[in-house]
Amino acid sequence: MELKGKRILVGMTGGIAAYKTCELVRRMKDEGADVQVAMSQGARQFVTTTTMQALSGKPVFEDQWDGRMPNAMPHIDLTRGTDAILVAPASAHFLAKLANGLCDDLLSTVAVARACPLLVAPAMNVEMWNHLATQRNVQTLRADGIEILGPAAGDQACGEVGLGRMLEPHELLQSLIAFFQPKLLAGKHVLLTAGPTFEPIDPVRGITNLSSGKMGFALARAAREAGAQVTLVAGPTTLATPLGVRRVDVRTAQEMYEAVLAYVEPAQVFVAVAAVADWRVANPSASKIKKGVEAAAPSLTFIANPDILASVASRPRPPFCVGFAAESDNVLEHAKTKRAAKNVPLIVANRAQDVFGRDESELLLVDDKGAMTLPRDAKLAQARRLITEIARRLP
Repeated sequence: MELKGKRILVGMTGGIAAYKTCELVRRMKDEGADVQVAMSQGARQFVTTTTMQALSGKPVFEDQWDGRMPNAMPHIDLTRGTDAILVAPASAHFLAKLANGLCDDLLSTVAVARACPLLVAPAMNVEMWNHLATQRNVQTLRADGIEILGPAAGDQACGEVGLGRMLEPHELLQSLIAFFQPKLLAGKHVLLTAGPTFEPIDPVRGITNLSSGKMGFALARAAREAGAQVTLVAGPTTLATPLGVRRVDVRTAQEMYEAVLAYVEPAQVFVAVAAVADWRVANPSASKIKKGVEAAAPSLTFIANPDILASVASRPRPPFCVGFAAESDNVLEHAKTKRAAKNVPLIVANRAQDVFGRDESELLLVDDKGAMTLPRDAKLAQARRLITEIARRLP
């Protein structure tokens, strides 16, 4: 439960995206959050207070003169002891009031009187979002330290298409969870590889492996949560891109090598998680190789693929390089050998048969001081621990 023990005030302003906030509150509760809802008059045109009370398990506040508070000051009491306020949806009107410190209802007064961080999820028509006044207000809010979540681009309720859609509930939940993670890599640029590679034999066949990409994608999310700019070079996988991560899709080891070299220059950290094919077919067929009744098996000639990790580690000013070693046996011995051969400061090793496609893993960290084990846990939890270990080792 990622939000266990966190007290969150969810504010809602007027907009059709308010329906998404119903799902968001439910998901926040599932993650252990203590949720209190406050609604503007506009929000009540789209979702009832009864709905939000049922979802949050608490009476909803909507009036700045609400007498349920002993001191009749809900704008003060609602934020004291609260870990964060999330306003979703946040209308253009609310952003304008917030940027100028206006307090004419409960929600705007709470935002100014708060004693906790504030996050807002804009939701409006594309032209409203692009308007100079809105963009000026957003810049002011960012300068004031307010976290702006989104918006996203896509179809809008008005029938137009563009920026202005509120993020989806799972994206807002992920952003809220990320907000509470320590920013151990703030100001850093992290480059990662993830997933398998696919080396073609002919247009329909190829050589690949069982890597799902889950560990690499979890590390990309954890690095982004830690405040880093993250570029993820991904082999063939159907996994969703972590929020805020730049993704570069590749297929073969050669394509992955070229993508890494294209993005490595600004990186302070490089994590080679991908299970890269060591060899590729030298002469893949341009057409499907047909199997006759008595035909012999085709003869394949292999050549070595470029060593991505070693190439990055051998640069004149390399980033802090972390390699992964999925071994079937003698894990520690092979990890030590790989670390020395690649000349990298840290190797993360595990048993291949225990991790490929699974949601949990046990990690063995090998550096110049020895080895330490991260006991079996969910891959996202392991990714966060590994990011902590990487940050601790950075020069």
